[in-house]
Amino acid sequence: MSHGEGAEKTGSRAEMREETERSILDAAERVFAESGFGGATMQAIADACGLPKANLHYYFSSKERLYRRVVERIFTVWLEAADSFETSASPEVALRRYISRKMQLSREHRYGSKVWANEVMHGAPIIQDYLESTLREWTESRVAVIRRWIASGAIQPIEPRWLLYMIWATTQHYADFAHQVETLNHGPLSDAQWDEATETVCQIILRGIGLDPRHGPGTA
Repeated sequence: MSHGEGAEKTGSRAEMREETERSILDAAERVFAESGFGGATMQAIADACGLPKANLHYYFSSKERLYRRVVERIFTVWLEAADSFETSASPEVALRRYISRKMQLSREHRYGSKVWANEVMHGAPIIQDYLESTLREWTESRVAVIRRWIASGAIQPIEPRWLLYMIWATTQHYADFAHQVETLNHGPLSDAQWDEATETVCQIILRGIGLDPRHGPGTA
């Protein structure tokens, strides 16, 4: 076997493992969202992703380890959504990008969002350490950015945490209460409705802190 063939096979194995892990996590998100941590079983997750239970344990040795990975995955994509706080030139651009991305994630990761919500509503018995470290540090860093915007006169004086909580509650509503939204809408939201909902959330929040969503800083 040539070096190139060996590298190709190694790459293929790595890709297959990554794909299998993604399939497991997708299935676990749904099972944990529907049954909670206590009600979910490794057998149910194995069945949902079409793997023997032994194979599932090869990738994740325990239900708690798999659960934490599911929670960490949804939180990681939420973290990435807030990169605009550092990379955008203005609060209007940063917040619009953040809100839009959070709305998109509620559409793409509704089950992951529900897992997070269920965990927190039950007092975070599995991930309390995560809340006290990663989430707290991340939140403080965003609070500091918002305070700089306030100090520069770019947005109205508000408590940064209340702004963040409002964004989280509004955007994640479309995931955590998806069944209610779809029932009242007589079916899943269309692409146009998602765009309209996203724009509405942006308009209300940005105007509420003294930004003109069309032009940047301005009067509400």
